[in-house]
Amino acid sequence: MIQVELLKQLITELDDLSFSKLRDWFVEYEQSRWDKKIEADSNSGKLNFLIHAALTEHKTGITRDL
Repeated sequence: MIQVELLKQLITELDDLSFSKLRDWFVEYEQSRWDKKIEADSNSGKLNFLIHAALTEHKTGITRDL
């Protein structure tokens, strides 16, 4: 927990430009982690239920053309 507290303190001391750069980096980093998680879940079959649900809805006529 000390590391998190240290990071918080250091972040509060950043000037506006540095804070903006950190924020942009963090958003990109978070999105990259999310993409990797989704890819891993997809590759492991954890998301197959979504495919099956969509196919079932399509076969029963619940879906519509875009």
